[in-house]
This record gives sequence, structure tokens and C-alpha cells, in this order.
Amino acid sequence: MKLTWLSHSAFRLEIGSAVVMIDPFLTGNPAFTGDAQAASAGATHIVLTHGHDDHIGDAAAIAQRTGAQIVSNYEICMFLLGQGATNINPGNTGGTLDCGGFSVSFTQALHSSGTVREGQSVYLGNPNGIVIQSAHAPTLLHMGDTDIFGDMALIEEIYQPKIGLVPIGDRFTMGPKTAALAVKRYFHFDTVVPMHFGTFPMLTGKAADFAAALEGSATKVHVPEFGAVMTF
Repeated sequence: MKLTWLSHSAFRLEIGSAVVMIDPFLTGNPAFTGDAQAASAGATHIVLTHGHDDHIGDAAAIAQRTGAQIVSNYEICMFLLGQGATNINPGNTGGTLDCGGFSVSFTQALHSSGTVREGQSVYLGNPNGIVIQSAHAPTLLHMGDTDIFGDMALIEEIYQPKIGLVPIGDRFTMGPKTAALAVKRYFHFDTVVPMHFGTFPMLTGKAADFAAALEGSATKVHVPEFGAVMTF
């Protein structure tokens, strides 16, 4: 399994022949310095945690260009059909979808989900974390945007994820210390990767503080570098 951080909460995940774009906020992202088409080349799936613009991002454009299947909640899938996508695979909290070679399960997340069009708020379903499972790779949890919550213990019990992608930016999600507490109290990750930090000035959480709060833990903290491939 190869995982590439594209800044913010955006990742490119390669599992076997599948190329999965997770929350591909690329165009208009001040922290993304690459080429959006190159970063999403060969995409077969687009997995979206919730409906904010900094997570839906380039989903419709990638779907139109590559034919990639959009995997998200029902409201987001319907919304993106209206934006020109044609291949959707909708689900919702608690459900698991077979995506051919891997599965996607939707967990809870404490956040909100929507966008604004023509000055009007558009509701885009409940926010989620997503669990990606494959017979040939460690189970991965992308928490989406969330605060800590006690039922993270059930996510661990049900899915036993080994790779955790954890928001640490504060203001809109957990900050570094709370994120570290969530990791230590509720999960048994082998490796955690901080995300949703450093994109905008309002996101004040620092990866160094997250790593410091996890010192002494059995969980390895892998602070990502933009565009670098992590292999698990």
C-alpha cells in the first residue's frame, strides 16, 4: 500500500491496481504545490469524508476526467451528479461498500457537512470518517474532520485500524494534544499521520506538538512531507 500526502486532508492511496483519491482538495489549496492532474492521474476511486469545499475539492473534475467512482454519503454523491460526475457509490454511517479489491466503511465524525451555492447553504449529509480495508494491506482510518469522542473505542473494536490519518489543526477539528489523547486512549495504531494542519493561518496546530504529545507511545508518528510516498 502506497500513501501520498497532498497537503491538508488530501491523500493518494494506491492499493493493488486501485488508485484512491481521498478528500482531493487541490485546486485553490494554498498548501498544494503540485499539478492537480498529475496528482490524480489514473484515479479509479474518489472517497470523500464530508461536504466542505476543502474536502470535496477537485472531486467532480477528477471524476469527469478519469471516470473514477465517487464513494461518499448519499447527499454528496447526488450533489456531485449535478456537477457532472456519473459514477457514484453512495453509503452512510455504519455501512461498508465493496469497491473491488478493497472496501470502504463509514464511521462517525463530530463535525458538520455542507457547502454554499449562490449564497445559500446546501446540506450535504452527515460527516464521516472512513475505514479502508484490503486483504493485502493494513487497515487504514482517515478520521475526516472531527473532535475526540468516546465511540472511537467502537471504531477500534470493530475495525482495528493500523494506520491512522488524524486531524490536528485545531479550530475546526481536534488540536494536537486532543488528537494525541484520542490516539492513546482509543486506538492501537502502528502508525499515525497528522493531517489538516498548516494549510491556512487559522489552523494553528503543529505536527511537532502532536508528536511530542505521543512521546513514549508504541504508536509511530510519521509527519508527512508533501508529495512523499509512504509505503505500508
